[in-house]
Amino acid sequence: MSTVALKEKQETAKKPEVVKEITGAEAVIQSLLAEGVETIFGYPGGAIMPVYDALYHQLNHIHHILTRHEQGSIHAAQGYARTSGKVGVVFATSGPGATNSVTGLADAMIDSTPIVCITGQVVASLLGTDAFQETDVINVTNPVTKWNIQVTRAEDIPAAIAKAFYIAKSGRPGPVLIDITKDAQFGKVAYHYEKCGQIKTHHPKPKLNMAEVEAAAQLINSAKKPYLMVGQGVILSGATEEFRAFAEKSGIPVASTLLGLSAFPADHPLYVGFLGMHGNYACNHQINQCDVLIAVGLRFDDRITGDLKKYAKQARIVHIELDKAEINKNVKAAVSVHADAREALKALIEKTDKREHAEWMKEFKKLRHDEYEKIIKKDWHPQSGKIKMGEVIHILSDKTKGDAVVVTDVGQHQMVVSRYFDFKHPRTNVTSGGLGTMGFGLPAAMGAKLGTPHKEVIAVMGDGGFQMTLQELGTISENNIGIKMIVLNNHFLGMVRQWQQLFFDKRYSFTDISGPDLVKLADAYGIPAQRVKEHKDIAGAIDTMLKHKGPFLLEVEVEKEENVFPMVPAGAGVSDMILELPE
Repeated sequence: MSTVALKEKQETAKKPEVVKEITGAEAVIQSLLAEGVETIFGYPGGAIMPVYDALYHQLNHIHHILTRHEQGSIHAAQGYARTSGKVGVVFATSGPGATNSVTGLADAMIDSTPIVCITGQVVASLLGTDAFQETDVINVTNPVTKWNIQVTRAEDIPAAIAKAFYIAKSGRPGPVLIDITKDAQFGKVAYHYEKCGQIKTHHPKPKLNMAEVEAAAQLINSAKKPYLMVGQGVILSGATEEFRAFAEKSGIPVASTLLGLSAFPADHPLYVGFLGMHGNYACNHQINQCDVLIAVGLRFDDRITGDLKKYAKQARIVHIELDKAEINKNVKAAVSVHADAREALKALIEKTDKREHAEWMKEFKKLRHDEYEKIIKKDWHPQSGKIKMGEVIHILSDKTKGDAVVVTDVGQHQMVVSRYFDFKHPRTNVTSGGLGTMGFGLPAAMGAKLGTPHKEVIAVMGDGGFQMTLQELGTISENNIGIKMIVLNNHFLGMVRQWQQLFFDKRYSFTDISGPDLVKLADAYGIPAQRVKEHKDIAGAIDTMLKHKGPFLLEVEVEKEENVFPMVPAGAGVSDMILELPE
């Protein structure tokens, strides 16, 4: 290299890198682009307006969905995250915009859904003065987020967003919130973005302890009646193939939690059903018959354990779980494997013996036959009377071959879908589990469809939950979001009514609910709709719905006082299931 060329190179190296100065609001959008964000759900307002102004110039790169309510925004982001595996992103303004998002944050927190919620805030000088639309959103959301932060300076925005995305998706996923004051959005920043790869005080994935794996394998290999439970942690860790390989090698019967549905194919010979208060009879009964109970990626919540004093007392429990706080919290484990489910299962497969448990499986099949004769057959093939919810879901599952993404609201229909829809592929079950949020279904289905546009997405709702967020029909219509909507209409808040019938001497206190003409309502939004009242019309109506290219609403008038059985009564053990109405 010549002396002149060398000197020029040295002078160039001395020049500082030119960093473009932009507004804090522009830094928000540029940081989201750097994280690969393609879709945002939100609702503008005064305190978030600078960010929306910056977004206006990037609409070729980011798709924004204007929902009709902030609760719709955050539930849509949840549906998007649950089906796509990406982080859901939400914008909301200060005050009511932020507080309207709290329910969705709480839902995402308990169901481990990665969300980044960005809220606007009043200018920093007005904080604490009860200014117009000021709410202390940090303290309000602290219990329902993995992490939250208030940003008052433009230069702190990129690092806050980078950290937020890392925390939301690392370890056990969950929601985070960034509250940005309006002056920070207007302020200038020499923009530079670095993705966050680690935080010194945050250790999302523990190192696999092989001694724990070997202890678990020893218990499993010696078991006479082993039982395997799959939770959502298997889906979140991307471990569905490893879980299947482990089940097939060990020959252990598999049951699923509510959020674990779709982690293991429903048509697999080892699948024995759905656990919980309205789960399958064999699943719940055999919990108290097994000798080793292996739980992978679940938290032993009260809806699957019933009375803990009566839960699996004869069994030695192996608990594989990423979140250490969940280990020994509700159920004492004989062996705990504190690890990522995928890593633990990979190691466990190598240590597990190839076995079959034919006689043990026969016990499940016998109990399944009993449930079929007493409950399932009547639900699927009613001989007379009104349409039953199980009849509709059985036909829907058959028509879609279990391949559709099914999003449910909360109530009786949710339990019926969990019992009778044959989920076969991961991330095809989207529901509100831990919080049980009515109104979740419709907006979550919008997000689920945008997260997986190539899949058929079907929202199954009751008339009560549907009416909580039905304004999102406007969002669906405006954006031509091609979801299919089934409203199982019994003109009751069905789940509460069932409890009132069984435990409150039929005192139906404010559970009889009226509603609009849903076909006319859908028509007002330009959405085709159909109403079904007769058994003979169900299959044809579902065919019509599935063949339609855009959004479609199907209202099915179902039995007004139908109950969902089996049922574990409150305070009872999982073996104390009610199979039918008491005499």
